[in-house]
Amino acid sequence: METADIIKKVRKIEIKTRGLSRQIFTGHYHSAFKGRGMAFSEVREYQYGDDIRNIDWNVTARFNHPYIKIFEEERELTVMLLIDVSGSNEFGSRIQFKEEQMTEIAAVIAFSAINNNDKVGVIFFSDRVEKFIPPKKGASHILRIIRELIDFRPESQKTNIAEALRYLTNAIKKRCTAFVISDFLDTGFDEALRIAGNKHDLVALRIYDESEASIPNIGLVKIFNKESGKYSWVDTASARVRQSYRDWWDMHQQYLARQFKKSGIDHVGINTGEDYVKPLVSLFKLRESRM
Repeated sequence: METADIIKKVRKIEIKTRGLSRQIFTGHYHSAFKGRGMAFSEVREYQYGDDIRNIDWNVTARFNHPYIKIFEEERELTVMLLIDVSGSNEFGSRIQFKEEQMTEIAAVIAFSAINNNDKVGVIFFSDRVEKFIPPKKGASHILRIIRELIDFRPESQKTNIAEALRYLTNAIKKRCTAFVISDFLDTGFDEALRIAGNKHDLVALRIYDESEASIPNIGLVKIFNKESGKYSWVDTASARVRQSYRDWWDMHQQYLARQFKKSGIDHVGINTGEDYVKPLVSLFKLRESRM
């Protein structure tokens, strides 16, 4: 893509997503994600009604009287965007390709973060970490992220979510809010999800296209797998073939639901054929209600 075309597309996405962020998401973002991190402030004597989980046992033992730790809300939050750039995201049968919707959603979250004076960083991943942009503040930083989202070309077409989660756990030492934006067409990330979820406030945004749920009966077709780079012939006229694929899809949805529930991860599915505003606002409201 030519530089002029990239700049034009960046500007278009900036106008759309900055406006959405200011009008719809900023208030929800603030109450749903701010205050998740707490910093130690001081100790004071225990008073009736204090949470016993905050007792400082070392100070209590020293003075032979119960003392508790006092925490205060951290003034800023670090937001990490883990963005799947594998080959399966170059698909869409309705309004947008999955990768286009991921770009807009990432931009909305990023603008919501800087409107609240938070830092934003990005991890682009396939079956490896393709690029790491350290957390920073500022509009120019967000525009760089959008530019990378539009023009970035990964070295690999495959997917390994576990690798991205392990990188997040090791690279970001301080607790952050991390959005994993992916189609989640992967398995084997159970343990990495649990570990990252224990350390950080993890949120899964699963982008999918409704056409992925089933195979239409269109006869014998040659299908190209973008992630494996291989072609194969599939007889879609076979009811057995169509049902086998549908069973796999349903089993994978159940697998994802189990992993998110087991790890205590907030998640939402977003269809490329629908407006992403409604599911995002619903997710933010759900988190607000639990604060």
